[in-house]
Amino acid sequence: MAQTRSYIKATLGLAALVAAGALLAQASGLTRTLVGRADVSVPGREAVVARVEVAPGAKAGRHTHPGDEISYVLEGEATLLIDGQAPRTVKAGESFVIPAGVIHDAHNDGAAPIKLVGVYVVEKGKPLASPAP
Repeated sequence: MAQTRSYIKATLGLAALVAAGALLAQASGLTRTLVGRADVSVPGREAVVARVEVAPGAKAGRHTHPGDEISYVLEGEATLLIDGQAPRTVKAGESFVIPAGVIHDAHNDGAAPIKLVGVYVVEKGKPLASPAP
């Protein structure tokens, strides 16, 4: 019975993460495909690995994460906008880190999608991303 409850909680948690990513994606041209997730050594946190894509001409939309984002750009380039920092261009072969709770956005002004691998070390049970003003 306890095992069934744990399974249901894990399934609902994953569904919430997917739903949050889908809502943000529908509004912005951002697609986040979850590849894996696992507990980490920090209590109450987990690692979520996702393939992320921002369509040509699209914006990810201002948002935050309930933990750190560590990303590696596979293809393309975009302008990364992190509150409190100057805008910068990120392109294939580069990485970036965004601290927990910091509002950020990415603008893809090019003709090709930007594709990256995002690793999020986030609080368990919270949506992976939340829209920000």
